[in-house]
Order: sequence, then C-alpha cells, then structure tokens
Amino acid sequence: MTVMRAWLPALQRLARQQKAATSVEYCLIISMIVLAMLVGFQAVGSTTSSMWNNVSSKVQTAR
Repeated sequence: MTVMRAWLPALQRLARQQKAATSVEYCLIISMIVLAMLVGFQAVGSTTSSMWNNVSSKVQTAR
C-alpha cells in the first residue's frame, strides 16, 4: 500500500502533463501501424508461399 502511495503523486503529475498525453497518443498510433504491418506481412507471406509452392509443383511435374 505504501508503494502505491509513493507512485500516486508521480502518476498524477504525469497525467496532467500535455507532453505525456501526446507521447501516449503517439505510442498508440505507432502500435496500431505496427499491428497493421504485421497483419499485412502475414497475408503477403502466405500468398507468396502459396505462389512458390505452385511454381515448385509445376517444375516437379515438368521433369
């Protein structure tokens, strides 16, 4: 409980600062961009993998 009381004033000061709020907003925006990139990379990766598997099977049957 005393640890919580020690952190409370620091958290309250942080909540009142405009720079802290802006930093949190930027972190949220960046995390959403990274999440969208991961989803996109996964979709592109599975499509590319399917394409190369198709090419590989065509080459194997051409022999």
